[in-house]
Amino acid sequence: MASTAAGKQRIPKVAKVKNKAPAEVQITAEQLLREAKERELELLPPPPKQKITDEEELNDYKLKKRKGFEDNIRKNRTVISNWIKYAQWEESLKEIHRARSIYERALDVDHRNITLWLKYAEMEMKSRQVNHARNIWDRAITILPRVNQFWYKYTYMEEMLGNVAGCRQAFERWMEWEPDEQAWHSYINFELRYKEVDKGRTIYERYILFFPEVKNWIKYARFEEKHGYIAHSRKVYERSVEFFGEDYVDENLFVAFAKFEETQKEFERVRVIYKYALDRIPKHQAQELFKFYTMFEKKFGDRRGIEDVIVSKRRFQYEEEVKANPHNYDAWFDYLRLVENDADPDTVREVYERAIANIPPIQEKRHWKRYIYLWINYALYEELEVKDPEKTRQVYQASLDLIPHKKFTFAKIWLLYAQFEIRQKNLQGARRVMGTAIGKCPKNKLLKGYIELELQLREFDRCRKLYEKYLEFSPENCTTWIKFSELETILGDGERARAIFELAIGQPRLDMPEVLWKSYIDFEIEQEEFENTRNLYKRLLQRTQHVKVWISYAKYELSINGPDRLQKSRQIFEEANKGMRSCEEKEERLMLLESWRDFEREFGSESSMDRVRELMPDKVKKRRKLTAEDGSDAGWEEYYDYIFPEDAANQPNLKLLAMAKMWKRQQMVDEDEDEDGENNDEKSPEKSPEVAEETSPSDEPAAPPENDSERNAENETEEEKKTKDDDGDDSSSSDSDDDGGKKEKERKSAEEDKE
Repeated sequence: MASTAAGKQRIPKVAKVKNKAPAEVQITAEQLLREAKERELELLPPPPKQKITDEEELNDYKLKKRKGFEDNIRKNRTVISNWIKYAQWEESLKEIHRARSIYERALDVDHRNITLWLKYAEMEMKSRQVNHARNIWDRAITILPRVNQFWYKYTYMEEMLGNVAGCRQAFERWMEWEPDEQAWHSYINFELRYKEVDKGRTIYERYILFFPEVKNWIKYARFEEKHGYIAHSRKVYERSVEFFGEDYVDENLFVAFAKFEETQKEFERVRVIYKYALDRIPKHQAQELFKFYTMFEKKFGDRRGIEDVIVSKRRFQYEEEVKANPHNYDAWFDYLRLVENDADPDTVREVYERAIANIPPIQEKRHWKRYIYLWINYALYEELEVKDPEKTRQVYQASLDLIPHKKFTFAKIWLLYAQFEIRQKNLQGARRVMGTAIGKCPKNKLLKGYIELELQLREFDRCRKLYEKYLEFSPENCTTWIKFSELETILGDGERARAIFELAIGQPRLDMPEVLWKSYIDFEIEQEEFENTRNLYKRLLQRTQHVKVWISYAKYELSINGPDRLQKSRQIFEEANKGMRSCEEKEERLMLLESWRDFEREFGSESSMDRVRELMPDKVKKRRKLTAEDGSDAGWEEYYDYIFPEDAANQPNLKLLAMAKMWKRQQMVDEDEDEDGENNDEKSPEKSPEVAEETSPSDEPAAPPENDSERNAENETEEEKKTKDDDGDDSSSSDSDDDGGKKEKERKSAEEDKE
């Protein structure tokens, strides 16, 4: 019951905080700590000083302290600091045996603790217990041989004791564990302190085998140099270069080697070292090398030496480029241009051989166009620079053997080979080369070059034979026919030239027939064979009705001095006009009429001029519907068309349109006469010819206007009406008449003002 009653006891409620707003004065944890520090609440008073006066009291004190230390160790044996404090306390009481016992107990707990070993050995050394200390160091380096601190302390102690042999023995034991570089340097410095240079050299020999790095070889060489062994130092550098070879070479090694030789005044050796290094180290790894080489040449070299540095740098750059992409022929060209200026022929030949060895992988001419110039430059170099004809001949022959002539060829190299043989006064060899070229791969350029070669040699019979072969190979080439005929003309054989032209125009297919006919006509004109020229023009007009042929024919007749030359020219123009009525190209017909008009203006009469003027067309603007590629409507396009009077007479709709225009014009004239009575009476005699002209017979659509403004006005009227008819506009004829009447009235008023 009591427990039940106790369980039912009510826990007093915690008073609720009604005001939860922050207090006006805020207190932080930092402020609390500061106040505690200021009031020194946690400081304890120092213990009272105790003075020990007798031995019994001292023993009690020792017992109490030892009991405290032992209790701490018993609580946690692994806390090494308790052991060290205990041992140091015993050491302060000169209880070395007790302190040694404590250290040994601690080592049983944790024998890998470095601090424990150090404190233990320091205690023995302070107590001048050398053998004990030596024993401790020996145990420490046996258990923990990778802790360099033990070795440093051990060797230092032995050296301070003057035990050089023991110190050397400790170093040797240390070196067996292959420590870091600093340990080796400590060993070397130890030997140098006792003037043992030979032993230091031996240590360096072992050192560079364990750490084969460039900096260690340089240190070894500088060690020899420092002690005056110049030959040994040079030998170390040379061994290092051989040791690293070309795969692991470093610029710092060569820079150090060069600086060493520079201090020894061996400038040629320095130059050789730099050049050797630049030939073997990649460019991106040799920046410092170039820098020091340039500085050396500026200090000790001449202008030639400085240029060699720059050339070497560029050569190195080109080597990198061609290694990255052997088929980069532009890089090869630049490289070859560089070595041709500064290198000996053997070096240039070697670079050329390396370049031409990179044959294009695909047998397509576009891939070979740059490559073939390597062979050409190689041959020209051998001929012009080295002056070795036999080697040049071999280069040309090798290049021609390499080119796949069945797929494509290069006429340039054939011609260069033939010209080289001629320069060597080997005419038969040049002809043999060109004959082989034409036999293997005939080309227009090859045949032209061979013909020019024979022309220069004045071998005209051979030229005739070559032209015959050329025409058999390419009968459609008009230029060849013309050149062949010109050759015969120069030689004074006009009949052969005429026969060649006849054969040429009889070919079924020609690339430029107009040029051929023109050349044939010019030939006959030069020969003053006027009748043959006329026949040629007639034959040409049977094949083509081109306007330029007609005009040229008429001008030719005009150029011949004769009584009837004007009549013949006019007759040709008339025939041309009749022949071109069916021509769809109205611009060409207009060109013919303009040429005829110019002819009549210069040589004809007024009546003939009027006759040509009547034939001139009217220029009208029209519109036509455009259609896009997908068939949709693309809008309207304006264009100019020419209406010739001869064509208009044959089209009824144009004739009817012209008559309607004349009627409308007559109506406008009558209205003007009624409105302007007196003015019209005065001007009627001047207008009567125009009215008479407007009421011309119905077989002609209308007389041409007196000036250009009238013609343009009429053309615009016809254009509007024609456009409306073509476009299918729904506008009525009365509207179009009203518009035409307004325009005609404006035109009349403009004419009156002008008169």
